[in-house]
Amino acid sequence: MEALFNSFRTGSQFHKPGENYKTEGYIKTPQTEALLARHLSETGGQVRTRFPPEPNGILHIGHAKAININFGFAKAHNGICFLRLDDTNPEAEKDEFVRSIAEMVKWLGYEPYKVTYSSDYFDQLYKYAVELIERGHAYICHQKPHELRGFDPPPSPWRDRSIAENLALFEDMKAGKFDEGTCCLRMKHTMEEGKRDPVAYRIKYVPHHRTGDKWCIYPTYDFAHCLCDSIENITHSLCTKEFQSRRSSYYWLCNALEIYCPVQWEYSRLNINYTVVSKRKLKMLIDAKVVSGWDDPRLFTLESLRRRGFPPDAIKEFCAKLGITGADSSVHPQMIEAEVRDYLNIKAPRTMAVLEPLEILITNFDQIFPPSKAPHTVEVPDFPADPENSPSHTITITPTIYLEETDFKNTADHDKNFRRLTLNQSVGLRYVHLIINVKEVVADDKGNIIKLLVEANKADDLPKPKAFIHWVSQPTKCEVRSYDRLFDLANPEDHPDGLLASCRENSLQVHRDALVDSYLLGSTTYTKFQFERIGYFSVDPDSTPTKLVFNRIVSLKEDKGKSN
Repeated sequence: MEALFNSFRTGSQFHKPGENYKTEGYIKTPQTEALLARHLSETGGQVRTRFPPEPNGILHIGHAKAININFGFAKAHNGICFLRLDDTNPEAEKDEFVRSIAEMVKWLGYEPYKVTYSSDYFDQLYKYAVELIERGHAYICHQKPHELRGFDPPPSPWRDRSIAENLALFEDMKAGKFDEGTCCLRMKHTMEEGKRDPVAYRIKYVPHHRTGDKWCIYPTYDFAHCLCDSIENITHSLCTKEFQSRRSSYYWLCNALEIYCPVQWEYSRLNINYTVVSKRKLKMLIDAKVVSGWDDPRLFTLESLRRRGFPPDAIKEFCAKLGITGADSSVHPQMIEAEVRDYLNIKAPRTMAVLEPLEILITNFDQIFPPSKAPHTVEVPDFPADPENSPSHTITITPTIYLEETDFKNTADHDKNFRRLTLNQSVGLRYVHLIINVKEVVADDKGNIIKLLVEANKADDLPKPKAFIHWVSQPTKCEVRSYDRLFDLANPEDHPDGLLASCRENSLQVHRDALVDSYLLGSTTYTKFQFERIGYFSVDPDSTPTKLVFNRIVSLKEDKGKSN
């Protein structure tokens, strides 16, 4: 993150507060210097940014980049950043999304200077719309959507209406005298892509989540966004490249009203392969029961990443390393997984867990551990790489322990590539310095192995085995969910049969009878651990006081088979 802040501090591509007019494409008018002087007087030359999501869904990984840039730029210059909810479309906006957005911004470690809403300014925006009409820059239009299709739609036959008539009709719109879709307020401006006269206000007979039924006309993004930026004295309107085509409208509207005009800067979106973030596509997955909900850990919404166990600092570092460029690109999920893995390698305490348990009975246990000194405990460092400076936890060993089922191969044949327990190959147990060898395999009448009877000896008395493996004793049962990539294709919609056909059947594997050391009981939600030799895991919100549920965050090492 510090590297990103340094680039913000030293970068010359951004203007200084009050020097907006030095930016390429910025339109300087006779009022510009006076407006900038007043702006500096009101802000004291402070850098002011905003993160302005629409509360019509939950945030995803692309928003993490936007949050990082807006809050990071302000922080790098000792400025402030607003969280502004762009709630100008009442049909899709909900309070639950407002709460989720605020929670995710906080989870990423940012504290807004102030939480505002576009709806805070509805009265002022309406006054601006009236003033725009009075200045001859807006008119009431009755054109239908099908009449405006194509690159060069015909000009509106109502463009030259008188100011008085437009004011009267706009008041009628506000009073609810027109049906939805029968008219709108348009601005007299041609945008970059040739689209004429963007809509400023439209009719919607839908209650607003904050203002209720007070309004039946609502401002569009093209009208409200730059004006809200101006009202809040934003210095740098940082947004993704798809808004580049609206930059001329942004500057035109502020200048048409002769108010302070911020500067819009664009950067590339964050696109990640093998996933989707569109609300419509996510809902398709949820409705088809491919995923469990908006926070399913296989998705790349921020709620999903939190539930899976991605640390917010690792997400921020990943976004910071992408930098700020205008070049569009897509990145592989392994890039963010690598950042998460590097972070957890330092921060996640180690513990032992067994996903597919195989019962082991140490037949000579009492010869090694005298019964009179029970219970037999071992202090295990949380970070074995630096045991002297590491905190530790206590585990207990009993005659019955459990190994990973895959750590035993029921064969006496020599296999130089298999380094663990076989009928004629011993293996060491981590932390207790014991070496065990198989004496008997106990199986049921179908040949399924039930348990192994083994003999243990002190490691100091025998040649070093090929491997020391993890184990658990006196464990508690838990559920472990191993998540993998949800889609087969980098662009899931490239599948000839559509998005759902690209879903992988094995993207979730559930181990319902996994075992972990009992000392983990009581671990709080989102606590993270490294299960030795297995991967990094996080406590899921489904956990109860008596049964833990863990989500695999990432494997210990990058899976080379997923590089394509």
